Amino acid sequence: MKRNVIIMLAALLLAPIATVTAQPDPNFHIYICIGQSNMEGNPRPEQMDTEYSNPRFVTMNAVDFPDSKMGEWRIAVPPLARPNTGLTPADWFGRTMVQNMPEDVKVGIVMVAVAGCSIDLFDKDKFEAYIPNQAEWMKNICSAYGGNPYNRLIELCKKAQEDGVIKGILLHQGETNTNQPTWPGSVKKVYDDILADLGMEPASIPLLAGEVVAADQGGVCAAHNQILATLPQTLPQALVVPAYGCEAGRDRLHFNCKGQRELGRRYAARMLGYLGF
Repeated sequence: MKRNVIIMLAALLLAPIATVTAQPDPNFHIYICIGQSNMEGNPRPEQMDTEYSNPRFVTMNAVDFPDSKMGEWRIAVPPLARPNTGLTPADWFGRTMVQNMPEDVKVGIVMVAVAGCSIDLFDKDKFEAYIPNQAEWMKNICSAYGGNPYNRLIELCKKAQEDGVIKGILLHQGETNTNQPTWPGSVKKVYDDILADLGMEPASIPLLAGEVVAADQGGVCAAHNQILATLPQTLPQALVVPAYGCEAGRDRLHFNCKGQRELGRRYAARMLGYLGF
């Protein structure tokens, strides 16, 4: 009898512990980053980029890195997308965000980006037909994401939602879709699919869309900025991030390090304004 009482008491004491689960931290703000080469990062980071280290700004690996695995959080020091990629606007977006947010707020990045890709690569209904027709180097990048970059993004974002709250999407893509008037509708579908697949309310977060290298820098795809300017008409949650004055590299397709830093600050300025800071 005495033994049975002891067992019952032990079970009662342990039961609450077994049902307690960790809740996402509302002060851990997570941003989804998608796009092509300017988002994944083209220019080699410079010393001022790599010497930065702030535990309030972290990134979740979308692939294995030499010192950390896919799905792990690490302090956000470039490269963020994959080993051997470069400086991305997300680097200075995150740094600017934590610099201007309360000290108890932490910022996390989940990035999946593929150089040269069309917006169709992130369309879960089109990627299977899109990938086979691309160059081998792009196929190899997609393979690093398990052959399905969109699915890898959703997988990681679900994991990130266990730790924090998704606050927005950063998009830098469009060079491959220059002069395609259907691009805004394609972006809206990707946006809607992401929110639905993550169990989020429709239209509940902003999408920050960065302009490509602008005409003042001789941007070879600058015409796309005219289409990008119409995105809020199709997707009211879109906030356009201007790129005028952001320095380009020699190819006039990619931003150089200085241009990436400035573009990242502008992404942050748009988001901070949206949050009321």
